[in-house]
Amino acid sequence: MPQNAAGQPDTSRENQSAPNTPPAGPAPTSGHEGLPRPQPKRILGIMPNYRAVSAGVIPPPPTAREAFVLATQNTFDYSSFLFTGVTSLMAKGTDAHPQLGKGPDGFGRYYWRGFADKADGNYLVLFVLPSIFHQDERFYAKGRGGIIKRGIYAASQVLITPNYQGHNTFNTSEILGRGIAQAVSVSYYPNSDRTVADVSAKYAYALGRDALTNVFREYWPDIAAHILHRHRRVPEAEAAKP
Repeated sequence: MPQNAAGQPDTSRENQSAPNTPPAGPAPTSGHEGLPRPQPKRILGIMPNYRAVSAGVIPPPPTAREAFVLATQNTFDYSSFLFTGVTSLMAKGTDAHPQLGKGPDGFGRYYWRGFADKADGNYLVLFVLPSIFHQDERFYAKGRGGIIKRGIYAASQVLITPNYQGHNTFNTSEILGRGIAQAVSVSYYPNSDRTVADVSAKYAYALGRDALTNVFREYWPDIAAHILHRHRRVPEAEAAKP
């Protein structure tokens, strides 16, 4: 073992945190100790929740590679294919885009466009623009406080997000990313759906959907515990942390 100037074993490197390791903090608990409940990786065992960070946990800024992995997880998770299928059936059932046709062929045209919308948005909002603007697009749960206060906080994350230094900034990645995604979609939707009104409506829907999803993420641990009576056990090693 290397020694320091005094001839004693040098343990300074052993005490340093490994790269990309979150700093020590209060361990997530099941809520019985008065601490916020942790965010699961999936909601209801289906909906991916990879971008959620449990209340009280402060991880280091994501690297470009980590942001790319996050965007890929959200885009190609099996649930994404199921969700796109459901929304495509709904759009086809209401004849949202008549020019795309009907029957199996029409469904296919709805489906690939819906999946392209999702992929465009995910990679722009979670990877490309955050890497350029140095913003952290993970959702940081509040976990405690009044219901209304927590809901407003969660919804506001589409407008406010931390940068790599941990300071709150205007969420350029979300606002600009969703806008660019809608501009890109103009190239593959029928001419009749390229009006300013149609594109603006889709843009507003995308932002509103993201805000509501954040609110659902914020409340989910409490819903699971108090309504569905699902209590996540904490490993003894985690519970023993100071």
